[in-house]
Amino acid sequence: MVTETPWDATTVTALGEGRYAATIGREWVLALAPQGGLIAAVAARAMASELHTDEGVPQPLRSMHGVFVSPVPAGPVEIDVTVLRRGRSVSQAQATLRAPDATTGYTALAVFGAERPGFTFTELEFPDVPAAEDQPSFRDPLPPEAGVRDRWPMPFWDEVLEGRPAIGHPFWDPTPRDQARSACWFRFDDQPLTADGRLDPLALFVLADVMPNAVFERIGPTEERYFAPSTDLTTHLFGPTTPGWILADYKAHLAGEGYASVEAALWDPRGEGGPTLVAYATQQMFFTAYDPG
Repeated sequence: MVTETPWDATTVTALGEGRYAATIGREWVLALAPQGGLIAAVAARAMASELHTDEGVPQPLRSMHGVFVSPVPAGPVEIDVTVLRRGRSVSQAQATLRAPDATTGYTALAVFGAERPGFTFTELEFPDVPAAEDQPSFRDPLPPEAGVRDRWPMPFWDEVLEGRPAIGHPFWDPTPRDQARSACWFRFDDQPLTADGRLDPLALFVLADVMPNAVFERIGPTEERYFAPSTDLTTHLFGPTTPGWILADYKAHLAGEGYASVEAALWDPRGEGGPTLVAYATQQMFFTAYDPG
């Protein structure tokens, strides 16, 4: 299948009996494998497709927990979906996404649920950050003090997702650090939209899976470059999101024995009545030395 935009990677084709196929373009590869948030989004799309084959009350995705069992390469993938329960207002499903010749890959459990009566409040607060338009882009040429001539090519950052700093230091800045927190503005080059013009909620998985920034913000520059693959990713989705810049606020709570635990809060600054929390995620990651060459 030839993709026209990067987000076409989340298009799934039904093969029957709970099996789906998709194609992940190489623009999604980050260092060693496709970005984990995109992998999660494809699995979620397959589960939604399997659950929504029957007409009924809309049940959008509410929560998903996935584990990255083994790397999933770019190219064709297959997704095996099992509906655990199809309820009148809440349903659950399981999916495993893998390469066609593999037995493992990414496995997730998800909860889909209709709107219900309940309580409404937001305990987290939108941070005081500069506007995205006032910040430099991660795509801008690096200054001399960075110590390197240029970044290594990475289509994900060059063609799919643009980022701008909101909280934190540049990776080369030797200033002593006192907190494991980083916030970034993110915007898709090709905005993945739903039929009503909103940002596809599954796109928030991609923004949630950029949590290592919080760890590196606390550590500062290191002699070796490190890559931080995800062991898992849990994401809660909270409602409609408008297209445009989204603020991702990451906080690391503990690092040790080669692992770290981080949380992410994703904010839509254009929400009704002010900035709106649209997703919350947690993740554990591990670290491995990485040579960009």
